[in-house]
Amino acid sequence: MTRVSGRPSGVPSVRAATLLFATAMLTTVSACKEKPVAAAPIEPVIVERRDIVVDAQATGTVEPIEIVEVKSQASGLVLEMPVETGSNVERGQLIVQIDTRDLTNQLQQAEADLRSSEASLEVARVNKERSNELYKGRIITAQENEQADLQYTQAQANVIRVRTNVELAQRRLDEARVTAPVAGTVIAKTVSRGQVIQSATSVMGGGTTLVTMADLSRVQMRAFMNETDIGRISQGQEARVVVDAFPNRVFQGAVEKVEPQAVIQQSVTMFPVIISLPNSERLLLPGMNGEVSVNIERKLNVLAVPNDAVRTMRDAAMAAEMLGMDADAVMASLNAARPTGERTAAAADTTAGRTVPMGGDSQRVASGGAPAGGAPSGGAGSARAGATSGAAARGGNTRASASGNGGGLGTRRNGGASRQGVVFLVRDSGQYEARLVRLGSADYDYSEVISGLQEGDQVASLAMAALQAAREQRNARFSGMGGVPGLSRTTPSAGGGGGGGGGGGGGPRGGM
Repeated sequence: MTRVSGRPSGVPSVRAATLLFATAMLTTVSACKEKPVAAAPIEPVIVERRDIVVDAQATGTVEPIEIVEVKSQASGLVLEMPVETGSNVERGQLIVQIDTRDLTNQLQQAEADLRSSEASLEVARVNKERSNELYKGRIITAQENEQADLQYTQAQANVIRVRTNVELAQRRLDEARVTAPVAGTVIAKTVSRGQVIQSATSVMGGGTTLVTMADLSRVQMRAFMNETDIGRISQGQEARVVVDAFPNRVFQGAVEKVEPQAVIQQSVTMFPVIISLPNSERLLLPGMNGEVSVNIERKLNVLAVPNDAVRTMRDAAMAAEMLGMDADAVMASLNAARPTGERTAAAADTTAGRTVPMGGDSQRVASGGAPAGGAPSGGAGSARAGATSGAAARGGNTRASASGNGGGLGTRRNGGASRQGVVFLVRDSGQYEARLVRLGSADYDYSEVISGLQEGDQVASLAMAALQAAREQRNARFSGMGGVPGLSRTTPSAGGGGGGGGGGGGGPRGGM
């Protein structure tokens, strides 16, 4: 029997096995590779006329306009108290009835003293007349006559004093019946039946407060506005209030006044603004929390462009690259369209760059955030940063006007200050043209167009493109780091297992 040296026929060599394994791995990796994401569609939007309302927002608390503390000028035991907290009372309605037995006795005693003093006055009057006749007949001396006149005068004074006591006793008796001084709602009740109260006039400290009332047919809300908005808030401006108790209902009011004393809250200067609100349905109650929106400016039927379509000069190059345009040519045309005084600053701003590491490599990025080399991913980072700053601004007292995609219009609503922006006009041929526009007032969604566009023009909305650019930049950064953090790298483990298997296979072959 002839023995062939080497391996048995039909068994592949180690080199062939390695080649087959590598081919299988490449095939698997190619099959598992993620398909390229299609470019985000650029939506054209039409420039049209609409209303732009600029407002300042803050949180506040509902308060009564006027609070009345009801007290009694009489002391005594509370016999009746027909009102409770929340009761609506009319002016003159009974609030508290105090025990009147002592007060009635005091009145009767004062009336008896009055009758006695009146009788004494009559006797003094008769004695005075008799004394005058006797003095004329020279029967009594002048001193005796003057004494009679003095007694008559004293009797008159005593009558006046006693009459005053009667009036005071009568008033104390009347004050034992405490009535509502104004029409309103009882918002606090501090006494009850059987309690002894003290007079507000005879006791230091003001006496006992019976109830606290307020007219809730008209209330106010105290809101703290940021000092950057307070200069444009004045008396009479329209305000809208939404309270937490009625989130789907808007209460209309007006600015009553702006208090001059600032309040510091977490290192932020705020000013209290009083909003007057009609409350005929008694739905708004003291202590309710809500949001106030004060109309600072209202532009009706003005030409407006969406904020998603507007970019600043800093972001124009990035936006041009997302649209497939030559960023250098776009910036050159925009700088040529700017006034002479602004061109130098714009050129210095766009040429000054900085080096930013991305995905393990360094890219030259302009100061505006767009990559100097034209990589879309660099601009996406700026877009995402703009979205983050816009979202953070919306959490404050004033809603943001930034286009949440890095449009760069600022993080606050514009109150009429003119500013420049860049839009990309959509031509009939499907090409884009960078256009410098002058913008005015802006709300959260739209900006007023002062010049640069006409009604019916179509501009490119870059919101979706900016979001996709941010996603691509994130994916590129993760790829440069070796994968998404927190996820296991299955491919290298499989390769390592294969290598281990090969090594293990070498053992039996070595033993053969």
